[in-house]
Amino acid sequence: MAQLYFYYSTMNAGKSTHLLQSSYNYRERGMNTLLFTAEIDDRFSKGKISSRLGLNADARLFSSETNIAQQVSDANTDTPVHCVLIDEAQFLTEQQVKQLTDIVDNLKIPVLAYGIRTDFLGHTFIGSAALLAWADKLIELKTICHCGKKANFVVRRDEQGHAVTAGAQIEVGGNERYESLCRKHFKALVW
Repeated sequence: MAQLYFYYSTMNAGKSTHLLQSSYNYRERGMNTLLFTAEIDDRFSKGKISSRLGLNADARLFSSETNIAQQVSDANTDTPVHCVLIDEAQFLTEQQVKQLTDIVDNLKIPVLAYGIRTDFLGHTFIGSAALLAWADKLIELKTICHCGKKANFVVRRDEQGHAVTAGAQIEVGGNERYESLCRKHFKALVW
């Protein structure tokens, strides 16, 4: 039975690695997967999902204008699609998340979406909020703060290493800009 899964976490919890492993598992069994990643995220290269462990795979790009359901439907006409995997799902629009439910409900294809739950100020991303509301299964992938406690939040740092407490919600970056922290250490820097 097809379902919509939302795998969420802070940075460095292995979301992309998990996504690539899931795709590999399907493909190893002779099944086709369709991978998507956010057009805005160009840290590694456009049209590629890459993990910090060095794994990578080609992916279709999505922007706020992309009709993901239509792309999946078109691809499924040519060759059966057995699973759709979405990286950087926090950048989806609410409408795109509803399209993911259409893929599951109408095409009977499972969708695995991976993303960050909250931004550098502790606010929920639009795509993540919609996935938290509409997904059939919510799975938290965990990583740890420097103190050893579970990291729930991400802090953005400026060029001098200070916590940023204002600015645009979306600013793509990696370990040079963001750090995963527990709630206590996040509050100490941001509140």
